[in-house]
Amino acid sequence: MRKLIKFQNKNISFVSHGAVGGFEEAAGPLGENFDLVDKTDLFGMKSYEMAEGEMGRLCVNIAMTKAGFKPTDIDCIFAGDLQNQCFASSSGLYSFGIPYIGLYSACSTMTEALLLGASLIDGGHIKCACALSTSHNSAAERQFRTPLEYGGQRQPYAQWTATAAGAFILDGEGQGRVRIKDGMIGKIVDGLTTDAANMGAAMARSAMDTIYTYFSLSDISPTQVDLIVTGDLGYVGSEMLRDMLGEQFPALVGRHIDCGTLLYDRSKKDVHAGASGCGCSASVLSLKFIPQLERGELKNILFMSTGALMNPTGVLQKNNILGITPLVRLSSE
Repeated sequence: MRKLIKFQNKNISFVSHGAVGGFEEAAGPLGENFDLVDKTDLFGMKSYEMAEGEMGRLCVNIAMTKAGFKPTDIDCIFAGDLQNQCFASSSGLYSFGIPYIGLYSACSTMTEALLLGASLIDGGHIKCACALSTSHNSAAERQFRTPLEYGGQRQPYAQWTATAAGAFILDGEGQGRVRIKDGMIGKIVDGLTTDAANMGAAMARSAMDTIYTYFSLSDISPTQVDLIVTGDLGYVGSEMLRDMLGEQFPALVGRHIDCGTLLYDRSKKDVHAGASGCGCSASVLSLKFIPQLERGELKNILFMSTGALMNPTGVLQKNNILGITPLVRLSSE
């Protein structure tokens, strides 16, 4: 059984945060909340792959500027993306000279980064951490699916990879109102599908596994949680999760919300089943949920970025797609 990580340091908090987005994201319901958008999706670079790295650099710089920090004030940065070997993260962040741990946990990378950063702060190994995750629609499409110029038709249950990034600075001195109270490392769960386009279905079972395990181990009851925020199940995966919650935790059905359903206006843009990508949950956390917690509109949320553990090589093996869902509980109490 997985162990619930209860942080002994009660002052691990969000010092600052930032979000960067592209053209489609700027036109969405949360568009005006981005700190920076580039409607060309290139961010001054010559390729979409390099643009994703620049998004990460800009996002971290925004978060540092808000906090009045310099790169030397951050002990370690935890970052990841969807490009092979986390190319976007390393290429974008090297100029800061901050000690770096590259992460790949698919679209669950942001929660993993927050959990690891908080853990090292709690253990007294570092004082300040930065968590970052990015995704770029055009870079991901070229790597995972088909050339953009091909114009292949997408399945109705497929999702749109977000061109977005989110960065968060954490410390252990309680400078921010929003605290990380506890968390849980994700477990690899069989998604019971081989369809790489149906990521929502592949991740829904891992999300339910994490929710069930968390409430089995925690002294927090479902009624004490304002929201269960998943990463990017989209409309298809969210419906599946709500069905499963209805069997185990009926009180939570109306408290579930998914970042993949919030980033775009489905009535104006055909994004099929919603948003996905490492930058989806990261940006929505910065754009919507941290501000709501800071204002006291929310008191306790479970933030659970969901990931489909696949790559172009893995899809060719014809095995079931695996899902993973780490968790952190964020509180303004």
